[in-house]
Amino acid sequence: MASALFSPITLRGLTLENRITVSPMCQYNSDNGCATDWHLMHLGTLSLGGAALVMTEMTDVTPAGRITDRCAGMWSDANESAMKRVIDFCRQYGVAKHGLQLGHAGRKGSTQTPAKGGKPLKPGEDGGWQTEAPSAIPFAADWPVPKEMSQARIRELIAEYVAAVGRALRIGYDLVEVHGGHGYLVHQFLSPLSNQRKDEYGGSLEKRMRFPLELFAAMRAAWPAEKPMGIRVSATDWMEGGWTPEETVVLARELKKIGCDYLDVSSGGLDPGAKIPLAPGYQVQFSEKVKKEAGITTISVGLITEPKQAEEIVASGKADMVALARGAMWNPRFAWHAAEALGAETAYAAKMIGCHPKLRPQVFPGRKTA
Repeated sequence: MASALFSPITLRGLTLENRITVSPMCQYNSDNGCATDWHLMHLGTLSLGGAALVMTEMTDVTPAGRITDRCAGMWSDANESAMKRVIDFCRQYGVAKHGLQLGHAGRKGSTQTPAKGGKPLKPGEDGGWQTEAPSAIPFAADWPVPKEMSQARIRELIAEYVAAVGRALRIGYDLVEVHGGHGYLVHQFLSPLSNQRKDEYGGSLEKRMRFPLELFAAMRAAWPAEKPMGIRVSATDWMEGGWTPEETVVLARELKKIGCDYLDVSSGGLDPGAKIPLAPGYQVQFSEKVKKEAGITTISVGLITEPKQAEEIVASGKADMVALARGAMWNPRFAWHAAEALGAETAYAAKMIGCHPKLRPQVFPGRKTA
């Protein structure tokens, strides 16, 4: 029987040769938002591993939207040029398609890098800055209070996202993804725990969805019709009174109406006190719910580490694709090993065997030249 995991999938004008995605993973190795040689190594390695799609880390559309001062950015010509160098390199040698996740950390910004401890920084403290959010509610009691965004600032930020979409197009990305989960700005607007506004951007579900939907529509209009655009969401806050899977389905239906091609369904991140029941595939249930009830393509992510596990998720219709983050870091050739385990084939770069005239594709079971 043919493998579902290694069957192609088409999103608008983009065909992916299998259902494996490498998730966006913050690297904290940018210089004033600009990608460095670290990204050549990181994304270049992942581009060789046979996954159909490799996502660039959450890339911020404004300096105020960074998690740390070492986060990737897409607000300047220098940012654009540096990332284009990386993606051009990956395309020259790799086999994957590439997507860019655009985001804004909101109240979770202005922190030290994880290597330095991850401590939240007050404005002016060790390079810290004033954060912004839908409401002046800190991420936790010991975090700085963010500035509530005005409606004028919301409109300005949408324009910053649209400008970043234009940069993604010039770089040559195959798709763009909005980061709408993990407690960052878009998620902060969605959850009643972080959004307590009294205007048309807060209160009811319809009002809490207003900014994410306005943002997505503006970005979609700036992105070519033949190229897909999706969004990562947290399906639940894992907190009483927070964002729910049922609300996620409503959001998915509204996003689908304005041209969203897929939801990458994760969870959590809004409140550090959330009790998350970690287990293999613990978020698959949410992807399945959104796929079945909203009728939209979904990606499932979260402790998906084994080939047969990934195969079952796709073959049973619980998600259309799977995404690996830590699993891909641990095993950058996951797709090769999965193809071998499932009796399928996936691509490897021809240059990897080109230096040895006696090597043939069959030397690499489970891989095919691309």
